[in-house]
Amino acid sequence: MVVAFKEENTVAFKHLFLKDYTDGADDSYAVYTQRDLYEHVFYALEKYLAIPNETIGRYAYVRGAAGNGSALLLCQHYFRKGRIDPANDTFNIDPHIVTDCLGVDPEDPQPLPPTLDSTYKNFTLKFHKLINVTIQFQLKAINIQTIINNEIPDCYTFTITITFDNKAHSGQVRIRLENHADIKECKDPSVFGRGDNSFRLFFDIVVILVCSLSFILCARSIIRGLVLQHEFSRFFWRRYSRSVSLSDRMEFLNGWYILLVISDVLTVLGTVMKIGIESKNFAGYDVCSILLGTSTLLVWVGVIRYLTFFQKYNILIVTLRVALPNVIRFCCCVAVIYLGYCFCGWIVLGPYHVKFRSLSMVSECLFSLINGDDMFVTFAEMQQHSHLVWLFSQVYLYTFISLFIYMVLSLFIALITGSYETIKHQCEGDTPVSQLHAYIAQCQDSPKSGKFRRDSSSSCSVFCCCER
Repeated sequence: MVVAFKEENTVAFKHLFLKDYTDGADDSYAVYTQRDLYEHVFYALEKYLAIPNETIGRYAYVRGAAGNGSALLLCQHYFRKGRIDPANDTFNIDPHIVTDCLGVDPEDPQPLPPTLDSTYKNFTLKFHKLINVTIQFQLKAINIQTIINNEIPDCYTFTITITFDNKAHSGQVRIRLENHADIKECKDPSVFGRGDNSFRLFFDIVVILVCSLSFILCARSIIRGLVLQHEFSRFFWRRYSRSVSLSDRMEFLNGWYILLVISDVLTVLGTVMKIGIESKNFAGYDVCSILLGTSTLLVWVGVIRYLTFFQKYNILIVTLRVALPNVIRFCCCVAVIYLGYCFCGWIVLGPYHVKFRSLSMVSECLFSLINGDDMFVTFAEMQQHSHLVWLFSQVYLYTFISLFIYMVLSLFIALITGSYETIKHQCEGDTPVSQLHAYIAQCQDSPKSGKFRRDSSSSCSVFCCCER
């Protein structure tokens, strides 16, 4: 509800303060004449002053929120000195940026006209050196829909910034509205007939206690495993003058316990944040959701552990464990080539293709191409203003698709398949015995024989059973 409330208010603000705004027009919403720019600026100011009479939602002004003590701040940013003469191919620019601001308060009885008059004659846009125009103000609102879930409503402070961007000086002034929400506890909340959340609080405390106990037990097992690993390594070196391999050392470290420890820590932190949010002492919804969501994922992954006790269901875990080292080495090599294509596409195709405008967009586009998505669209959206760049784009896309789909993916699948075949042959034939298992196999005594390690000065093995 928190995210939905902010997004719905953002859409409402765009329709309220942006003239002739339509949904989905954020990328193309712009003005092209001086008159249109003035009209859009004054339209936003008029709607701001008319909020109590026009808006469906209940909003309140935040007086004195602007930098000069006003409720709304209208600013223009421009170069200190700017003279451009395209006819003579000359210009004179001082890159130092100057900011002129005008404060507006809702108490103003004079409404803002759509054209410049004596009231706002001091606010004149310097188009020949204008960088951008910004309108910034704050509004307060209360999210009462949380009452449905038996929760105390939150109080919101929306910081709204409308930017008229002219930094490109291309004749197009792009317009965008940004909304940042601050959430805090309301003063003296009163909800008639509000239910009791004691059971939910009790359940959260139980979750914290259970996860804390699980963390202590798993951490103790991990520490004991590390101690035993250290003792075995020292004993093996003294007895056989050989070091223990890494795979044998990892036998003492249970990865499932590490997974549970991480999950328990995330669950405890997320639950504590959840209690703070419900008591209105904390407003980090995003952090709380990430912690609880990640811990839930790890818990469900940990369920696979119980399937490993059955040989028929253990094939996935065993295959991943065998294939993982080779897959990591393979991915490191592939990542170098992939990054090369990303930087190349960003540098060359960025000005001509919307999917290559930023490095993150290039990576997303190339990754979708590997999976066979939007291939034709990627080719079709390439602008053909430059034949050289268009020819380069064809070579670039065809080589990338051919290399990664026909070679990289095939080799990646071959690594997994090879590991699966190796596990399959090991199940059918003799399984290689590691140093650790070979040493343990020397002890033939059963656990009921009564022969076990004691605290004594005996020179017998600390692992193998001793005869009395």
